[in-house]
Amino acid sequence: MNKQLSSYFSFSKRELNGILILLFLVSLILAYPFYYRLIDEQEQYDLTQFQEEIALFEASAVKRRNGKATFKKDIDDRIINPQYFEFDPNSASTSEWHRLGLSQKQIRVVQNYLTKGGKFYRTEDLKKIYSISEEQYKQLEPYIQIKADKPSSFRERNLSAQKYKGTRVKKNSILVELNSADSVMLDQLRGIGPAFASRIIRFRNRLGGFYRKEQLKEVYGMDSLRYSQVESQMIVNSTSIKRMKLNNATFDELRHHPYLTFKQINAIIQFRKQHGKYNSTDDLKKVLILNEEIIRKIEPYLSFEQ
Repeated sequence: MNKQLSSYFSFSKRELNGILILLFLVSLILAYPFYYRLIDEQEQYDLTQFQEEIALFEASAVKRRNGKATFKKDIDDRIINPQYFEFDPNSASTSEWHRLGLSQKQIRVVQNYLTKGGKFYRTEDLKKIYSISEEQYKQLEPYIQIKADKPSSFRERNLSAQKYKGTRVKKNSILVELNSADSVMLDQLRGIGPAFASRIIRFRNRLGGFYRKEQLKEVYGMDSLRYSQVESQMIVNSTSIKRMKLNNATFDELRHHPYLTFKQINAIIQFRKQHGKYNSTDDLKKVLILNEEIIRKIEPYLSFEQ
């Protein structure tokens, strides 16, 4: 057995020399990458010029963007040489405003004012458009011709106004009761056009009536300027408010009210099912999702009767 093993692991002198040479060559091959990294000097690159070119490119891009924005602004603000002629600011078209010398930006401001229910009643009303300068207004003033309502239509509207309870007609102004006025009555108020009158009535129907004038500020598009114009022309009779019977009201009956969200309505109904009827607003305070502000706003619209 030992003789057989020794025959496998015994080498001649020539074989042993060959093995040693082979091991030497393998060692050289394995050591070469480490040696190469030691003697090889990494090439250094100067990136200064490249970085300068990047900075110039970015600056150029910003300049182009600013140039486009400035160009667009210049177009919007550009005022051409006006060609004056008689016009009605309530019905003038875009091209007519353009001929009169208004810029695109100024025309948009005027049209937005009219779209939101605004109306020019007197020549001086055009001065309220903030984008039109005093000098520009003086040039336009002699050519402003505001068409009056047809006499028959005006008489019919005044006769209709006198029929409503809570209204009284003055020579130059009227006083309107918010909860009984229709769109014709509201349209006669200074600062309220047909579109705005419709919005007020839609909001009033969802509320169940106004209990104070300040609620008009919640109508879409009613800013502080418009409210200050109409506030003195309105009164509120809160006794005509439609109240919701909280202990019997269904989800569908409550969901139309603008002060309540779906989650709040669901919480009100679930609390009623678990704890019984509501006796006062103190019981509503136990509904965690209702805060003091919400309870204060909906209180005038609630009835705790069975």
